[in-house]
Amino acid sequence: MAKIIVAGAAGRMGRMLISLVAQDRAHSLVGAVEAAGVAAIGRDSGELAGGGPNGIPISVDYASIAAPDTVTLDFTNAEASLAHLEVAAKNGAAIVIGSTGFTPEMEQRAAALAVQTRTVIAPNMSIGVNVLSKIVSEVAAILTDFDAEVVEFHHRTKVDAPSGTALALGRAIAAARGKSFAPNAVYGRQGITGVRPSDQIGVLALRVGDAVGDHTVIFGGQGERLELTHRAQSREGLARGALRAAQWVLGQRPGLYTMRDVLGL
Repeated sequence: MAKIIVAGAAGRMGRMLISLVAQDRAHSLVGAVEAAGVAAIGRDSGELAGGGPNGIPISVDYASIAAPDTVTLDFTNAEASLAHLEVAAKNGAAIVIGSTGFTPEMEQRAAALAVQTRTVIAPNMSIGVNVLSKIVSEVAAILTDFDAEVVEFHHRTKVDAPSGTALALGRAIAAARGKSFAPNAVYGRQGITGVRPSDQIGVLALRVGDAVGDHTVIFGGQGERLELTHRAQSREGLARGALRAAQWVLGQRPGLYTMRDVLGL
């Protein structure tokens, strides 16, 4: 049985994770963590998640519960996740991070810490999205003369753009074609832009209402177009993917893993 700690326990993903853990005999909730000052501190995490009391109050003291036989599920934000990763690495606790918005410097720091314990970091824990990523890599390698673009849209409260998933899809396209992503990426177009360079990968972010997250990769050729789309109907797909990652990572050696590793893709 996986002993689960949920970071960001009062948030939407946190509450969903707590609810799913309560329904699954393969997991056991042993901790629920929030940032200092959050109104939910001290409340029973089960009640907050919409179920019955579970006897696990929401705490600010992550370091006291992060242990080698636990795995933390973290869908907070880049800064908080990095702080939790530092504690997990020090304590030998496994951790699964689904936060996005990491700067290049934060990514480097996370990579250095991750290998000190058992770590899964992925911009999207959805099983379907990770299958999409694999398919996109294969298609990009075949349709080398097709233009490739990525379009994503999320809820209006998402604070980073483009999404980490959209960037990961862009990197997958570039890698499959033996190109570097950063110098070929463009994040929107305006004015007289000139002819589109053949190696360019456009990534467009839309923010609308309460959309959970849609990602479409478009391959455009002469006289035809191929579109591959994944639509998240709720956050449950992300949560279930994270629980699958938690179960998997506990049996691994220290290292940095992705959802492709978890799924064997």
